[in-house]
Formats: sequence, C-alpha cells, structure tokens
Amino acid sequence: MSLASGLQFAVRRARPGERGVCENLLQLYMYDFSEFAGGVAGPDGRFLYHDDFGERWGRPWFHPFLLTVLDADPRDGVTIWRPAGFAFVANSTCFAGQPEADQWLMDDFFVMRKYRRAGAGTMLAHHCFEAFRGRWEVAEMAQNTAAQTFWRKVIGDYTEGRYSEVANAPGWNGPVQRFRNDVSG
Repeated sequence: MSLASGLQFAVRRARPGERGVCENLLQLYMYDFSEFAGGVAGPDGRFLYHDDFGERWGRPWFHPFLLTVLDADPRDGVTIWRPAGFAFVANSTCFAGQPEADQWLMDDFFVMRKYRRAGAGTMLAHHCFEAFRGRWEVAEMAQNTAAQTFWRKVIGDYTEGRYSEVANAPGWNGPVQRFRNDVSG
C-alpha cells in the first residue's frame, strides 16, 4: 500500500523461515526500548529479549507480523522489499485475568525510525486489529510518552473514540487501552 509518504508498505504474517529476520529486528527494538526499560547489551553485544522467544515462535497463540517497505539501498540504488518493522500479537492478556479465545494483546510493536511518521505504524496496527476480532489490550510504559500518543491516536481513530484506558493495571506501570472490535455501534 502506498502511503502519503510516497513509500510503499506491506504487512503480512511472518513466515516460519523469517524467525531470524524478526530476531534481527528485535535487536533494533530492544535498543530503542532500552531508553525506557533500561536494557543493556549482553557480553556478546546483543540485547536480550524474552528468554522464551524461541519457544513462543510457532505456537498457536503467538502471531508475528512483518512490515516491509519497497525502498532503495542508498549504496547501490537497488529497490527491493525490505524489513521495516514487526508486530507480535498474542492470544493473551497481561492485565485482565485469564485470556479467552477472543482476547488479544499487542505484545510487541516496532517500526524502524526511518519509516516512523510515514503512516506505516498505523497501517501495521490496523492490519493486526483487523486480523483478530474480539477484546484488545495495548499497553505502554509510563516513560514512553511517544508510544502513548501514538496508540491513543491509532486506537481512537480505529474505534472512533470507543475505547477505555486505565492508568495502571496490576503488574504494569503505564496506561493500558482496551477496546472491542467485534461489536458494532
């Protein structure tokens, strides 16, 4: 899909063989996130993600999406579809008790800095919301005010303002937006 930025983006479920692509993008995500979460690189220079990422990949409740962009490499001018971000959706909840079949959590979400404010994040979020109907939760850390602004706008536009927000949920320090996308009106 071509956005106002003139760039073309596409979103699709990550394929089984693209686990390594997602793991590489996770390094950029964890680097960005270290500003808020205080993460540090390990002795090998890599940021640690969830210890169970390998176990999560391929599970029926874990849904990785890959954002790609048609963009040229400035070194050689070659234009191809390139990784630009990801979203991990889980049939889970961190905040509302036990998950049900229609309970979805935006587990992790990342768009490379170059493509932010180009509409790609909104497109990726809406794609995920449309892929799963039911009750949604999206949470941001209290310190990550840019993410809070982004999600309030994206969810507000998507739901036409029909969402709720709690300041802090049990075990979480920051706002959590909740909405349903399986009912009309």
